Amino acid sequence: MRRSSTFARQVLLVRVGRRDGDLHPGDLAPTEHRYADRQRRRYGLDRLSRPTLGVDPTLGLDRAGVEAVMPVSPAMPPMMQADEVGPIPLLPGERTMARRMKFGLVNACTLASLMLGMLAIFLAMQGEVRIAALCLIACVGFDGLDGALARRLGVASPFGAQMDSLADMCSFGLAAPVVVYASLAGSVSTAAAAVACALVAACAAIRLARFNVSPKDGRFFCGVPTTMAAAVLAVTVAIGLPVPGAVLVAGVALLAFAMVSSFPYAKLARLVKLPPWLWLAPVIGALVDIRLTFALIVVGYLVSGPVLWLRQRRTA
Repeated sequence: MRRSSTFARQVLLVRVGRRDGDLHPGDLAPTEHRYADRQRRRYGLDRLSRPTLGVDPTLGLDRAGVEAVMPVSPAMPPMMQADEVGPIPLLPGERTMARRMKFGLVNACTLASLMLGMLAIFLAMQGEVRIAALCLIACVGFDGLDGALARRLGVASPFGAQMDSLADMCSFGLAAPVVVYASLAGSVSTAAAAVACALVAACAAIRLARFNVSPKDGRFFCGVPTTMAAAVLAVTVAIGLPVPGAVLVAGVALLAFAMVSSFPYAKLARLVKLPPWLWLAPVIGALVDIRLTFALIVVGYLVSGPVLWLRQRRTA
């Protein structure tokens, strides 16, 4: 409405000026410029632009402060300052040839995990679910290798962290559900398998995004890590657990919700530091029945999160 009335006023001035001959060049100024001048007069920017005045005594603000609180008209774009922004280096610190080679090696491991995830999808589409599951297990290995190498070689960077997160989403958030869906074909209904696998993909995306923006805890994960969930799904398909299809679907959905839960789960570094005698039982169990032992380990790890959560609430 403001622009329409201003345009009508200009047309009237043009007609009257042509008839009376008293049209001034300033009357035909663009609307945006006239509106900007009106704002400058209203907020006292004309006084601040004088060379003798640096601060408005009535407001106690300088020019930058007044411009910061001055509203911007939606009719004209905000004034952008042309700051020279150079290219952001992917590798912070000293950029020697040796460090670049180390940086390339770390990112090659990340890309290898991504390519293996793509290969797992192609194999699952052809019905080779066991081989596809082995590719996912290899993805887990490369995913842990790139982070360890980046810290060991001193080439950790924000670019590498984002690359790792995107590769995890492709390999563990997309490839793993596709492999599980292919393995469930024929044993359960297509709709149930699709819903369970879609939950894995959605929860993996939420889990990775939350991990990127959350403060890091050196002791526990907040929810089951995406890499560990994909490893559980891959091993389940690879060894072929002899359980009904409905139980598998329920387990896949439970694992998906565990990824986005707030339960604390111990990191692998803490599990490795457990007493050696605690590892004796899983080793003996794997020699007797590897499938049953694997199922018990997974169930125990999933239950450990709520148990630790209840323990923390009691001690708080």
